[in-house]
Amino acid sequence: MIKKLDILVLRSFIGPFIATFFLTLFVLILQFFWLWIDDFVGKGMDTFTMLRLVLYLSATLVPLALPLAILLSSIMTFGNLGETFELVAIKSAGIGLLRFMLPLTVVAMLLSFLAFMFNNYVIPIANLRMKTLHYDIVNKKPAFDLKEGVFYTTIPDYAIKVSKKEKDSILHNVVIYENSTGPQDNIVIAEKGIMRVSNNQRFLEFILYNGWRYEEQGNRYSNDTKFIRLGFKEYKKVLDLSALAFNPTSDSAYKDRYEMLSNWQLSKNVDSLQKSLAKFTERDTRELQGYLTFSKYLDTGWVDVKAPPVKKGKSFLEQLPDSLKMSPTDITKASVKQNVLDQSISYANSLKSSIEGPSWDYEGKRKELRMTMMTYHEKITMSVAVLVLFLIGAPLGSIVRKGGIGTPVVFAVVFFVIFFLLNNFGKKFVKEDVLQPAAGMWLATAVLLPIAVFLIIKALNDSQLFNKEFYYRAFRAIRKLVKKEKVVPKEAPQVS
Repeated sequence: MIKKLDILVLRSFIGPFIATFFLTLFVLILQFFWLWIDDFVGKGMDTFTMLRLVLYLSATLVPLALPLAILLSSIMTFGNLGETFELVAIKSAGIGLLRFMLPLTVVAMLLSFLAFMFNNYVIPIANLRMKTLHYDIVNKKPAFDLKEGVFYTTIPDYAIKVSKKEKDSILHNVVIYENSTGPQDNIVIAEKGIMRVSNNQRFLEFILYNGWRYEEQGNRYSNDTKFIRLGFKEYKKVLDLSALAFNPTSDSAYKDRYEMLSNWQLSKNVDSLQKSLAKFTERDTRELQGYLTFSKYLDTGWVDVKAPPVKKGKSFLEQLPDSLKMSPTDITKASVKQNVLDQSISYANSLKSSIEGPSWDYEGKRKELRMTMMTYHEKITMSVAVLVLFLIGAPLGSIVRKGGIGTPVVFAVVFFVIFFLLNNFGKKFVKEDVLQPAAGMWLATAVLLPIAVFLIIKALNDSQLFNKEFYYRAFRAIRKLVKKEKVVPKEAPQVS
């Protein structure tokens, strides 16, 4: 049964939570645009496309914004109640901290479950739409922007230059280079012109006045060519702008990537990848078996003997002992030995070339398996982080007893930075194959959960962990103790 105390706590929590969640989400979106602003500027994107991008981006950033929002709002809620002495009044009425935290603990567990459902079903779709839209925007060519005295070469097969632009798109000294398959590029030069874009935005039209068109016709590999010079009073040149258009990519291009799959689909991929890796040993053994047979002409106990140094006055053959002088049979054995060595080198090269290809495939499969398992655990750990950071924020706020956006923001940022760094370190270790996916993705939770238990114990005992007066008194007592130890007692005078 919900009591008035629970309603009081919930009302104190809802406002800061909503405000901090949207504020955190806004900051994360700004960070994304700050990193990718160079890819968006000058592309001529319409408002609807940018709103779609912001919507998909917001959905992908919710798993990161939610833990920070609940951490900050829980510190603010319990800090405000402690600063106004409501927390003291509640404790004096015999209500413990755990009972006081119960309604918000239930809310945190509910948010953790909703976060997992969101990560499992909404995030894959948002990642898919975000990936395709971001790819299309990045690869879209810049919008048409003709500047004075600079060649504009974004339109394929054309280079356009004007010396001066006036209002109503009036141009002066227009030069248009057109790349052709002939021996020379076609050139159009005009003293004046008017530029306009068709109603469907697909064609760029130039109405040119008082100019010349230069063209050379014929085969570039023969001398039989024709040079044509055409003078005109008025000439219309139409350029195709379809290369500058925004061409959306189909969602099916990225639908099989691990970021676009739910946990059920990821678990199926993990099973198939593990079976695929298990077949590598059997396949390699079968394919390499033909290279593992060697000629057995020589005795395995054969030992190489170094020849003695050559003395002056005698030839090398004369100084050889009888045991080392080679007979025709020995020469045959040496030739067999060289044959075996040549075959061994050939087999080793064949083995190397046969192993390199499968090894690259094997490493690619292992990396894909690590990334798939990392994504699987990440969906769970990011939802569990909501509950863990609440268990840090609630006792921390009751210990600090400061509301507002000052002290709570400082503590929230510190713990969130710790969580963020540990989470990124875990991802990096998994990608570099230093840690297993489970260990890397649960690293942040494993570090922060004992801190949460420690803070809860301190809050239950009304610890003065963050009270500066407590540390001031302790420092003053230590200083007095040090002064007493430095005082040396005087020796008593001796009576003669």
